[in-house]
Amino acid sequence: MIEYIDVDVRPILRAGGEPFSVIMSALERLEPGQGLRLYATFKPVPLFAVMADKGFAHAAQALDAGEWEVLFTPAETKQTAFVPRAATFDTWPEPTVQLDNRDLEPPEPMVRILAAAEKLAPGETLSALLRREPVFLFPQLEKRGYRWLGGFSPDGTTYELTVRAPS
Repeated sequence: MIEYIDVDVRPILRAGGEPFSVIMSALERLEPGQGLRLYATFKPVPLFAVMADKGFAHAAQALDAGEWEVLFTPAETKQTAFVPRAATFDTWPEPTVQLDNRDLEPPEPMVRILAAAEKLAPGETLSALLRREPVFLFPQLEKRGYRWLGGFSPDGTTYELTVRAPS
């Protein structure tokens, strides 16, 4: 029988924060035979792929007021962890699309970036400005064969992301 450890990220999300590191920290503390019960203010669909890559199946249940409870249960087989591809800007062309997503609420920035990326020609790039590091976007880009580079601006207020379409 699986014992679930509760992680309630609703206060973090309501305050405009990013709970990914809290979730990953709780995941690292799990013992064999333990799963994670997550409470969120929205259905965390992008997290499903991240957790699947880490060997967890999910079951989501809607709660009152649009909130969600999700059980992440260890799968029988362990899968490889998500590792972003290394790259540099040395051979990347100038972005053909520039998106400013800093005023959008999740998951809209990810939706806009994925939609714009699908329209890129092979090898083309797009750039996007964000308020947060798009940790849920990275596995989605990886699955679609895109590469990316990113980091915070020197003042720490904007995350600058560049995505390159597969060649």
